[in-house]
Amino acid sequence: MSRGPVRLYPAGYRAVHGAEIAETHRELTAGLSRAARLRADADLAAHALRMRLGLDPAAPGGRLFALAAPFALATAAVVAGLELTGWYRTLVLSPTTLRAMVAGTGAAWGLYLLCSLLVCVGAIVALTGRWVAGVAAVTGGLLGTVALWPALGPARGGGALVPVLALLTVAVVLARPPDRRADPEVCAAAGVMAAVGWFPLVAVGTGEFAVSTDYGAWPLLVLAASGIVLAVRRRSRGLYELGAMAVASPPLIGRAYADAWLDAWPVVLLSLVLPLGAAFTVGVWWVRRGS
Repeated sequence: MSRGPVRLYPAGYRAVHGAEIAETHRELTAGLSRAARLRADADLAAHALRMRLGLDPAAPGGRLFALAAPFALATAAVVAGLELTGWYRTLVLSPTTLRAMVAGTGAAWGLYLLCSLLVCVGAIVALTGRWVAGVAAVTGGLLGTVALWPALGPARGGGALVPVLALLTVAVVLARPPDRRADPEVCAAAGVMAAVGWFPLVAVGTGEFAVSTDYGAWPLLVLAASGIVLAVRRRSRGLYELGAMAVASPPLIGRAYADAWLDAWPVVLLSLVLPLGAAFTVGVWWVRRGS
């Protein structure tokens, strides 16, 4: 076997374990087909790159992305769910017949709604235990959104912001160490965050409440509150938990930017929620430590 993938490991780790890794890999791939050996080489290279980038399960970066990934799925699902329920609300309130409404929906917009549905379903699947299948669905939906955006972007505004944030979300989810099992408690917290971040906005959208817009504040507040609750439960200072929430926040930042009619200042102010939440958890930690 080529020692190429082994060379991707950090120098110190490679000096100690490189020969053993190469020999074990050679034994495991002996007798495999060429395609199977290539897959094994790719897996080894991916593991080496994760270690070099500090994304292995034992590294701080790996633990950060392991916590952030479920919440990245949740935030993506909130945004996709709001798109779907917004379209459904328009469908219900429109005097146009259902057939005419569907016929008037452009192909790009229809595919975009299907991608949004794929993101929602995938997030539910991943957070309820079938992580690999769910992540594949969410990744497909987000990449589909990126591919469709050239046809949708001019009408929706925001330039390249939506596809860039979709790619960032994909990167956060895929950066999670694959050999680190999803924490059921974290997945459950992310699912609750998605539901609480989505449902009140749908209720407000019915027009029965005297709220015109929240400028995207509510989902970000729910995300920050989730980090605070996790930090308090774990009796930590909260920097790690709120940092993970910040990593998972790009879809909500993009949504807030759209809700603020592409005005950056409300988004800048809302972005202060996460550092303020971190300051709060640090204060709670110091009080507990002193007591």
